[in-house]
Amino acid sequence: MSSDAATIELDGSTLRVAGAVDASTVVTLRNRGEALIQAAGGSLAVDLSGLVTAHSVVLSMLLCWQRLALKNQTVLSFEGVSDRLRSLAALSNLDDQIPGFASHS
Repeated sequence: MSSDAATIELDGSTLRVAGAVDASTVVTLRNRGEALIQAAGGSLAVDLSGLVTAHSVVLSMLLCWQRLALKNQTVLSFEGVSDRLRSLAALSNLDDQIPGFASHS
């Protein structure tokens, strides 16, 4: 297994996402993340600092998680967002849709 394999784990109130997420791994990762979000409840910080890719499928997955969290009255905050992923969100006009992505300037 590659060290860049996409992983997700719940560590207390932090959901850690790491590795390379692409079209072939995103559905599995999304489903696992949704199960962890539903089980956790309350507030969760989603740590993206371990991601090695910035891809539109990542934004799609995060938006799905955000919708699920809102439906379940769970507060998600996204941390460790790379400059590339933040730029991609801004180019897609999604930076204000995902907490922690909006420009601080």
